Amino acid sequence: MEEDPDSRKQARLAILELANMISVPMSLNAVVRLNVADAVWEGGSNAPLTAAQILARVIPTGGGDAENLQRVLRMLASYGVFEEHVGGGERKYSLTDVGKTLVTDEQGLSYGSYVLQHHQDALMRAWPLVHEAIVDPSKEPFERANGEGAYDYYLKKPEMNELMLKAMSGVSVPFMKALLGSYNGFQNAEKLVDVGGSGGDCLRMIMQKYPNIKEGLNFDLPEVVAKAPQIRGVTHVGGDMFKYIPQADAIFMKWVLTTWTDEEVKHIMSNCYKALPAGGKLIACEPVLPEDSDDSHRTRALLEGDIFVMTIYRAKGKHRTEEQFKQLAVSAGFNLFKAFHVDHFYAVLEFQK
Repeated sequence: MEEDPDSRKQARLAILELANMISVPMSLNAVVRLNVADAVWEGGSNAPLTAAQILARVIPTGGGDAENLQRVLRMLASYGVFEEHVGGGERKYSLTDVGKTLVTDEQGLSYGSYVLQHHQDALMRAWPLVHEAIVDPSKEPFERANGEGAYDYYLKKPEMNELMLKAMSGVSVPFMKALLGSYNGFQNAEKLVDVGGSGGDCLRMIMQKYPNIKEGLNFDLPEVVAKAPQIRGVTHVGGDMFKYIPQADAIFMKWVLTTWTDEEVKHIMSNCYKALPAGGKLIACEPVLPEDSDDSHRTRALLEGDIFVMTIYRAKGKHRTEEQFKQLAVSAGFNLFKAFHVDHFYAVLEFQK
């Protein structure tokens, strides 16, 4: 069968794009480090600016290379981060909706910290070893590259741990607003445990929306809750979810199950089951893979996140489909299962005893 010359050309272009794709996240990393989004946004004006004008804002003392900045901006414009305006012999740039996610809000948060957290030196050292997760999954690439697992490594590096917490807050706040705006599964609970609740921010937001919750328990590792701020109605409890989970009417967890193996997830769910009364709920917010693969932004983001978990946190930790979560919950004793898609990336999974 004779090959189509145009098809072969397109195939070669596609593989070149894939091979050079590291330019995308690294350029994104560069504009976050330089606070380009805030410079363009400037309190909401979002007026198109030349690279030289942007450079003058991000380096007010002078210097820098406007041409190199323009090269970065132009490439990211092709991925929808900036909008390019060409006219009068100039190229100017404003923020798209994607670019606006990098703008710092009144709480000092944005998705910029999420970008930076992913590209720290220790994480970057792991990526050339992705193939090792296929050859021998007993140790994830991060541990092979850095000598210990990511969680232990982070705890010894305060600056990394602080950036991770800031990154999670930047992603968490918009998600929690979406959750509380469309999901009402907390309305009958009087006592709620947040497993892996860190500083207790999610629990605070839930309890503000649902006054029927009289008692909130923020459950996390002792060294984590030791730094948690005082929150009215919330008790910070240090412990290990693999040993026990405090009793409550409902258990909430966000982005906890993804980084564990199937057996570990089953064990966590079993401890949740033991802590709940009849009719009690486990409410888990997790990335949920589609059953079929396609080239949509959602599917790609979920599958890329799955490889990130495999590379950085656990070689056998993973994103799962609704059916996979359901089967694990059934094996832990839960009877009823519902899924609510309140966000394009994360879903709310409700398991009832």
